[in-house]
Amino acid sequence: MENEMLKLPAGKILGISAVLGILAGATGVAGASGVVKIDGSSTVYPITEAVAEDFQIAKKGKIRVTVGISGTGGGFKKFCRGEIDIANASRPILKKEMDDCKAAGVQYVEMPVAFDALTVVVNPKNDWSKTITVAELKKIWEPAAQGKIMKWNQVNPAWPDEPVKLYGAGADSGTFDYFTEAIVGKAKSSRGDFTASEDDNVLVQGVASDKNALGFFGYAYYVENQKKVKAIAVDGGKGGILPSAKTVEDGSYQPLSRPIFIYVNVKAAEKPEVKELVEFYMNNAVTLVKEVKFFPLPAQAYTTNLEHLNKKKIGTVFGGQSEVGLKIEELLKREASF
Repeated sequence: MENEMLKLPAGKILGISAVLGILAGATGVAGASGVVKIDGSSTVYPITEAVAEDFQIAKKGKIRVTVGISGTGGGFKKFCRGEIDIANASRPILKKEMDDCKAAGVQYVEMPVAFDALTVVVNPKNDWSKTITVAELKKIWEPAAQGKIMKWNQVNPAWPDEPVKLYGAGADSGTFDYFTEAIVGKAKSSRGDFTASEDDNVLVQGVASDKNALGFFGYAYYVENQKKVKAIAVDGGKGGILPSAKTVEDGSYQPLSRPIFIYVNVKAAEKPEVKELVEFYMNNAVTLVKEVKFFPLPAQAYTTNLEHLNKKKIGTVFGGQSEVGLKIEELLKREASF
């Protein structure tokens, strides 16, 4: 199943999700006996949307699933208010969000579903920056750069005397949180004079339309748009490394490899439609994660997720903090011992 959602013009995904939400909320539409509401990360969206499409086909329209993209932070706000059943998240739940959920009586099971490689991209006409160091990225994105680092040659004297146009994830995005922590050293610490959006398609279009653009977003959006944007290698101290299945799995693409998640409301999972969707998600994750160009976890990880749900192992293994540089095997050890 090819996920055509990624190729839609900016704004179309939100429109379609809204329409689906209206249809799903209507009583008796298409014989639906239940509705599952999901929102959150635009990075995790392609995986969950692929699962939702196949699940609805398998259930012959008897269960409807709506998937929004309000960003990881926006999704957790809705999740902790009990407005949605499942939150897509491109970073672990943070302490404040944990407190908000606790105050509202919302308990949850944390489920890692894949690894992503945050990809730094430029316009295909950019012929000068094939590799960029973490230090150069920090020089571009740190708060002190605002209004000062405005040209490519200010970052690297070998690069042209041309304006650098920046595109990045919005403040409600887990991608923004992770990128700023990995590159600048502190989550949400960033210059503010760049084009920001929680919708990665907006960022793709921005970089594609400007020779001097530089941006970052999840690997799947890069793969789906390789004719529009070009990935550049990131040098974290061991030479320039491009994101790929091999470099994510062997841990060499650092510090921009990261686990991504869904969070399931425990009470919501008592509803048959939600439990069935989560079971379908975990049983089909390896195939569907690959299909939408992410990096699946070993099959045992998805079995562990379902065991945690069945045993109601609530909470997070991250203690309310995001982490940079976590490798797949480290994540699995942590989840297995939870």
